[in-house]
Amino acid sequence: MYQAQAALFLYAVSPVHMGAGTAFGLIDSPIQRERHSDHPVFAGSGLKGAIRHHFAQKDFWRKDGLLERLFGPEDGELYAGAVSFGDAQLVLFPVRSAKQGYVYVTSPLALARCARQLALLGKPVWQERVASPNAGSCRVAGADFLTDGRLHLEAFDYAATEDKALQGVGSWLAQHALPQDEAHAFFRDKVERHLALLPDEDFSYFVKNATVVEPHVRIDDESGAASDRGLFYVENLPPESLLIAPLLTSRERSGKKEVEAEAVLENVATELAGKTLQIGGDATVGRGQVIVTVLK
Repeated sequence: MYQAQAALFLYAVSPVHMGAGTAFGLIDSPIQRERHSDHPVFAGSGLKGAIRHHFAQKDFWRKDGLLERLFGPEDGELYAGAVSFGDAQLVLFPVRSAKQGYVYVTSPLALARCARQLALLGKPVWQERVASPNAGSCRVAGADFLTDGRLHLEAFDYAATEDKALQGVGSWLAQHALPQDEAHAFFRDKVERHLALLPDEDFSYFVKNATVVEPHVRIDDESGAASDRGLFYVENLPPESLLIAPLLTSRERSGKKEVEAEAVLENVATELAGKTLQIGGDATVGRGQVIVTVLK
């Protein structure tokens, strides 16, 4: 039973490859996706492993076996860890736009799931209710990325309606979900002004077809040329994507010391807040960089 909780917002600053392990179709190494929605997701197990690895580099967490006591043992001892991470669900996804470079897009489903997650964790949620757009149209938080009242995304265009409620959602995300340092002031402002709500079907299309797909070539050491069957394709979640995940803590279960759930949460949240984590594969080529914002 978990007694304390927080929401983690994960903002990608590089392409992120959280691999699915099984290839379907033309992509040799696809990213993890939810079965029912096809939205990209970070599995809680992979998220916990990446965070544990990050903590293992810190002297504070190695002292007195704190890492094993709170995250769980690795040597066969029989007790559960006091820290749990749920799956990270997609909230915002960047899509190339005819104006302003790219637009943050979301959908009624993605916003509703984010609001539900926040409510389940006992966190504040935006008060505005945004009406769902009709087919072929969208709702936008601003107008400076429109052309004659229409939004052009990739090869598609939508009739756009400015929506003050969506502006409120964008302001809430800018204040609570994105890093609050000066380096991200531009992106907080962009979320407020360049946010678009698409129909769920259109959002699903973009999150399936507008990811980063990179060709990789395996070079033969002897010939210096591409090896046989050395060309493969790797899918990545694009930078500027935003996801939300729950962080749940309980009292320490190791029996060695008594650390209460609130103290466990405070220790973990303090270490994570504002930090850059490496999540998923391809770390040696700069993939997997995300910045964590903690809403306690």
